[in-house]
Amino acid sequence: MIAFTRSLKLASKWKNLCLSKQPPSDGTPAKTRAGAASAPPPQPQPKGPDDASWATIKSKTGWDHLELYKSVYETLFALPAYFKSSLNITGVLATDLYTFNAALGATIENQIVESLNELRETWDKDKKYGLYRFVRQAQRFPDVILRSSSPGKEADVLLGIELKGWYALAKESEPSFRYTVTPSVCSPWDLLAVYPWALSEVISGQPQLFQPYVTNARYAAEYRNWMWQHGVRGGGNKDIQLSTVDHFYPSKADMISDVPASDNGGNFGRIARTRIMDEYMTALTREKLSGIPLSAWQRFLSFFREDRSEDAIRSELDRLVAEVGQQTTSLSAKDVDDIRAHLSEIVSILEGSK
Repeated sequence: MIAFTRSLKLASKWKNLCLSKQPPSDGTPAKTRAGAASAPPPQPQPKGPDDASWATIKSKTGWDHLELYKSVYETLFALPAYFKSSLNITGVLATDLYTFNAALGATIENQIVESLNELRETWDKDKKYGLYRFVRQAQRFPDVILRSSSPGKEADVLLGIELKGWYALAKESEPSFRYTVTPSVCSPWDLLAVYPWALSEVISGQPQLFQPYVTNARYAAEYRNWMWQHGVRGGGNKDIQLSTVDHFYPSKADMISDVPASDNGGNFGRIARTRIMDEYMTALTREKLSGIPLSAWQRFLSFFREDRSEDAIRSELDRLVAEVGQQTTSLSAKDVDDIRAHLSEIVSILEGSK
């Protein structure tokens, strides 16, 4: 429990990033159907477990599990320190390096759910929810629910988590998942959690998680719609056809997605492009993998996509090592040499697998 408390302290800055107020839009106001400019409604702002609105939620719904919600919220940030995966990846081809998310994403998300259940003592300290367990549900919203195993329980589902894993070294330097669910099917206590991950030895090893982005699921859906209509530059029809489904924990058959009137670029629902995650993503790129910031890994590995010559890749390697050495004053000369050797080994493996 001491170790868990320590991990929560380390995660505090990430919680603050997830709850930071969103920047004002730099876009133009949306237009009404008649074509006249209208003043946009207030921009949605994030809500955390200590938000004052919880008292209203409790009085309206009778839902009385705020302490559980807070504990689950905290546990999501502590989970990376306790995450264990049975996967061990070796012999990666250069052509497969950027397909990890599609190949391994679902498995890693399942293992995140298993880890949440193994951390029960952290989110159910008083053992009040012994009959409840986190369960992954296929092709339904949300991906994960805290559900009772007893049919006699008055509340079958207490809360949900829309869970997204993201391979942090993918071709796109931002999460590419789409989140199109309508706000009305998100309960006030549902969460959206995005877990970046990478292999411990960059191109081999076991998956390791980085600190997640966690926010209120309904807020994320409301902010997405607000940003689409009022915060995006450009013309075109900004109307959104809202789903008519309005009950929590919908069935697989329910049509729960909001649909934009026009989306030629296929950007609606791309949460990372709404600026909601900007501060978090900036901090994430400074996190290190094998002693090197993720941003540097993303730039370095992009050379293999661009089919650069071996000399050009080696030159980039030298620049990368020099940059890391300048940014991290605590590194000794031996540390820098070790990083160079590790990178050279990766270059040799990837070059040999082309």
